[in-house]
Amino acid sequence: MRAIIQRVLNAQLYVDEEEISCINKGCIIFLGIGAEDKEEDVIKLSSKIVKLRIYEDTNNKMNLNIKDYGGEILLVSQFTLYADCYNGNRPSFTGAKEPNEANRLYLMFKDSLINENLQVKTGIFGVDMKINVMNDGPVTIILDSQNLK
Repeated sequence: MRAIIQRVLNAQLYVDEEEISCINKGCIIFLGIGAEDKEEDVIKLSSKIVKLRIYEDTNNKMNLNIKDYGGEILLVSQFTLYADCYNGNRPSFTGAKEPNEANRLYLMFKDSLINENLQVKTGIFGVDMKINVMNDGPVTIILDSQNLK
């Protein structure tokens, strides 16, 4: 399971030109679910993100996690994080989990963040979305559940 976490001042997500979700300060998480990912990956990665200290304290040091900061989360499913571009010029997505199971794990990931008392907004799984993001910093962190301890 892969996540790109971007610290944001605000973000808005649109489907068919209609705003579906918006957040103010917090982060946008682009979540890719791989063919080999299981429920344990959801727990491992969501736990890491909740504890990740990427927000500044009063001394301008990254010492606060999203709960300490009082931030919101915009969670966006993104199977393209499993793009294989090693051969040819057209990406292959065979490394991504099939859609039904990916959606189940995506919803489980969302619920695990909500269970931590976080405000979580989402897009719509499997549809074309347009996202406006005002990055903060910018701070962008890439995590892979296979590399976490």
